[in-house]
Amino acid sequence: MVDETYGGGGAEAGGHRTVPHTADVRIEAWGPTREQCLVEAVMGLVECFADVAGVRPACVRRVPVAEAPDDDLLADLLDEVIFRLEVHGEVPVDVEAESDDGGGLDVRMAVADVASVEVVGAVPKAVSLGELHLAPGPYGWTCAATVDV
Repeated sequence: MVDETYGGGGAEAGGHRTVPHTADVRIEAWGPTREQCLVEAVMGLVECFADVAGVRPACVRRVPVAEAPDDDLLADLLDEVIFRLEVHGEVPVDVEAESDDGGGLDVRMAVADVASVEVVGAVPKAVSLGELHLAPGPYGWTCAATVDV
């Protein structure tokens, strides 16, 4: 998804996109809040490898993400998505996140079995710890991560 509002006004709805990156996938996301920005990052990661449009979730998973510096929080959440894909064969089709009382996140992922989605790209293997970014700006929150595929 390409949206001209990245880094500029109009972040109230949030969004995400992928950008070219040598042998990997670079995800950029934005939103009015930290939580919405992180949700957009997860959906950007999913769209890199799966078409989940019209897929009905099988269940909802509640995923606590422990307090961490913002960049680490982004990496931890994306790593959780990759872990659930590799170990449980689950792909998020919808995501909600709220801050918890301890500075971490309470994330709810509506997931579908990977066999029920159309795989459209290379499956992610890991989040690169270099060039992580999650921070507030003048128009809301932005984040970026490079994912090894």
